[in-house]
Amino acid sequence: MRTHSFLTVLLWSSVFYVVHMTPSQKRTNKHSHSERITGLSENDGKTLHRTKRGWMWNQFFLLEEYTGPDTQYVGKLHTDQDKGDGNLKYILTGDGAGSLFIIDENTGDIHAAKKLDREEKSLYVLRAKAIDRKTGRQVEPESEFIIKIHDINDNEPKFTKDMYTASIPEMSGVGTSVIQVTATDADDANYGNSAKVVYSILQGQPYFSVDPETGIIKTALPDMSRENREQYQVVIQAKDMGGQMGGLSGTTTVNITLTDVNDNPPRFPQSSYQFSSPESAPPGTPLGRIKANDPDVGENAETEYSISNGDGSDMFDIITDKDTQEGIITVKKHLDFENKVLYTLRVEATNTHPDPRFLQLGPFKDTAVVKISVEDIDEPPVFSRPWYLIEVDEDAKEGSIIGQVVAQDPDAAKNAIKYSVDRHTDLDRIFNIYSGNGSLFLSKPLDREEIPWHNITVIATEINNPKQSSQIPVFIRILDINDHAPEFANYYETFVCENAKAGQLIQTVSAIDKDQPPRGHKFFFELVPEFAVHPNFSVVDNKDNTAGIMTRRNGYSRSKTSTYLLPIIIFDNDYPIQSSTGTLTIRVCACDSRGNMQSCSAEALLLPAGLSTGALVAILLCIIILLVLVVLFTSLKRQRKKEPLIISKDDVRDNIVTYNDEGGGEEDTQAFDIGTLRNPEAREESKMRRDVIPETIFQIRRTAPLWENIDVQDFIHRRLKENDLDPAAPPYDSLATYAYEGNDSIANSLSSLESLTTEGNQDYDYLSDWGPRFKKLADMYGGEDSDRD
Repeated sequence: MRTHSFLTVLLWSSVFYVVHMTPSQKRTNKHSHSERITGLSENDGKTLHRTKRGWMWNQFFLLEEYTGPDTQYVGKLHTDQDKGDGNLKYILTGDGAGSLFIIDENTGDIHAAKKLDREEKSLYVLRAKAIDRKTGRQVEPESEFIIKIHDINDNEPKFTKDMYTASIPEMSGVGTSVIQVTATDADDANYGNSAKVVYSILQGQPYFSVDPETGIIKTALPDMSRENREQYQVVIQAKDMGGQMGGLSGTTTVNITLTDVNDNPPRFPQSSYQFSSPESAPPGTPLGRIKANDPDVGENAETEYSISNGDGSDMFDIITDKDTQEGIITVKKHLDFENKVLYTLRVEATNTHPDPRFLQLGPFKDTAVVKISVEDIDEPPVFSRPWYLIEVDEDAKEGSIIGQVVAQDPDAAKNAIKYSVDRHTDLDRIFNIYSGNGSLFLSKPLDREEIPWHNITVIATEINNPKQSSQIPVFIRILDINDHAPEFANYYETFVCENAKAGQLIQTVSAIDKDQPPRGHKFFFELVPEFAVHPNFSVVDNKDNTAGIMTRRNGYSRSKTSTYLLPIIIFDNDYPIQSSTGTLTIRVCACDSRGNMQSCSAEALLLPAGLSTGALVAILLCIIILLVLVVLFTSLKRQRKKEPLIISKDDVRDNIVTYNDEGGGEEDTQAFDIGTLRNPEAREESKMRRDVIPETIFQIRRTAPLWENIDVQDFIHRRLKENDLDPAAPPYDSLATYAYEGNDSIANSLSSLESLTTEGNQDYDYLSDWGPRFKKLADMYGGEDSDRD
């Protein structure tokens, strides 16, 4: 009920008629009581009276999706002021007025012009007016009313996804939740059961079930194994109307995957394995692979292999291939067929990530027996040691045995061995070896002072199979014997001053010895017996491997004796004792008051003051003589130089002239005489110069007999050297080539170069007898006509 205030009291009466009402619809008719209110107007102060209007009012309801033959009648508007004379006009405004809802302006009847869909719009708000046609004024205030669309079950449930994907661990218990599916219904949930959805399972039983109200899918069978079946497809139906007959429904598909758990232990497909290995296999060599199958996947199938026991656990090892989950058996130590031919291993495969929930199913490991047989290989000989050290005295005699090496065939056949020395390590062939027993002996004498160590290689080879050989280093140390006498450490040349006093030290000498005694060197110095009592000098042994040379008198004279020779004997202390005599040269020199040498009789010593004046004069004279000799030599060579043959601007010495003469041989030209090469004793005056005008153009050649031949190469080298030293001789930068082509041709020379030396015509008729190859020459030279032409 609504109340409004107006200047005048108006009564609005409405009658609502409902067509095709459902049982849930209600109609209420309320009549308002009159009520008078007295008040003062703001304009004129008149008393106003308001009377309550009587209403026939309710919300209007329409069915959605109406498919009747006529338009759907909504209701009727009416006012008490309508006298039925057509003086009033009804107007409808608001949602859908004029398009969806049409009013008869004369009667106030409202109709729905189209089908209505509650899911698109469930509520319409409209406003009604009653207008006086004459005055155009409202006879009643505008009133608002609502038209609600009554729902029908015209929408099926729809799932939020067309397809669901879910996973659950295998071996899950019954009732374990997998996933929840949700379906919605566009119908009105507050009216009837049109939107009440119930879930059911159409496909996927008996493995899964669904809660009819919540749509939660759960497992329905215990201990579902992924290894038996991994993928399941479940179809869920959602039906409205509470699942009753006549309800609409929709479906969805749920793909469920069972995820793996470690519920299976590894298992070997066979209880024993057999492998073999050659005894020569180095450590780390793989022999084979074994694999324990595990139906689980991922880390649940990861397996670790180990050798639990067996007689070969110290000879072999097993490693795990992480990519293939296989166990690789490898060699751990060197094998020996002669020692053991068969090994037995017990290999264990264990899961690395066991699941505690399934430990009651049994141990998650398995074992297998692996047998490995060792194959015999023909092995090379093996020496008794990795290397040998032999010590031998350097005075050992040739042929003496210095040591022995021993090798044997490790195979069961025990083949015989022969020994040899690798000559690449003993180029001087100092050592040799008996091939039968490996005894080393000397072939040449030794010298420790020259080579103190010898490193040789000995080779052992099987006689029946020479391809099988091995070698061993042998280090030979040469032991020292006292076979060298001591000698002066340096060349001593000392002097004594003319004014020296008795007892002065003029020189300290020391000694060296090529030998190396184990206790070190000890040298003794003394004068030779013939000079045991020397009148001028004495030797004092300092007991430290040195000796001092002392003067025994006062004053020495260069004019009487300029040089003294003092023989000194040096002894060592090893056995046998070795000694040598060294002579010390002592010059007598003039010295100043401080003992510094100034000059000696020989004047050959280099003094701190520099060269003497006489030596400088001699050096200058030598230089002057050398310069004079150089000048004279140059002058003589210029006088001997002859005038060249070609001195004009047409000098063609830089040109190259080529003669391609394939005629009768070397006697076709005067430019070369093979006799000169064959007879080095040819007269020198017969040589001709190519750059000097010859005295005679032609000379009679001398041909040396063949029995006089000597080394031609040596002769050519001598001639080349003579021409190289002669600055006036060609060829400068020319090139002359000489080649011997043999004896004279039976056809003599065909060249015309010698025509100047002959008179008269020559007879060339014999060319016609040489065959077609010389026909052209025969035509050119064969007759007199051709000569005339």
